[in-house]
Amino acid sequence: MVGRLRPFMGQLGTTPAIALPDSHNAGDFGSFLIGAPHEFAVTADELRHRTDGHMDIDVVRAGAIVIISSLAALENYPFVAYKVTKAALIAFTQQVAIQNAEFGIRANVILPGLIDTPMAVDTRARVSGKSRAEVAAERDARVPLRRKMGTAWDVANAALFLASDEASFITGVALLVDGGGALNIG
Repeated sequence: MVGRLRPFMGQLGTTPAIALPDSHNAGDFGSFLIGAPHEFAVTADELRHRTDGHMDIDVVRAGAIVIISSLAALENYPFVAYKVTKAALIAFTQQVAIQNAEFGIRANVILPGLIDTPMAVDTRARVSGKSRAEVAAERDARVPLRRKMGTAWDVANAALFLASDEASFITGVALLVDGGGALNIG
């Protein structure tokens, strides 16, 4: 049974990269969805109906914060800025968790490993000149569990769990959703 959910999900990613807003305004972050080239796209009017446009209120409600980082935070990764940013999300989440625990706010971070998404696989295929099937096979071979990349649903299900009442005593956790990928580190 899933209880009443009011999670905050922290996940942003674009290809090509675009600048992030300077504010903590929910409407600003939601603006990434306006006219986006995928099924989660919204119009400006739809966005206005989904958020009150700001999060700077004086009332604190209990709830769950779920941040998406990456296994890259823990492994030898070739892009330093990406790695340290993903590692910082772990520390950020842990600090948010401890500073807000007394208010009933839980904060956890998910570290996906190799996930079969267009951004991860198609972009690499395009840049390398290899076929999508070749890139997918190379990535599949690196995953210990069934030698198969995970799906976006694997990450979504982990996020749903962390946001649910079933995770009501879990906070400050960095949850690996990587098919055992971290077991190959070191």
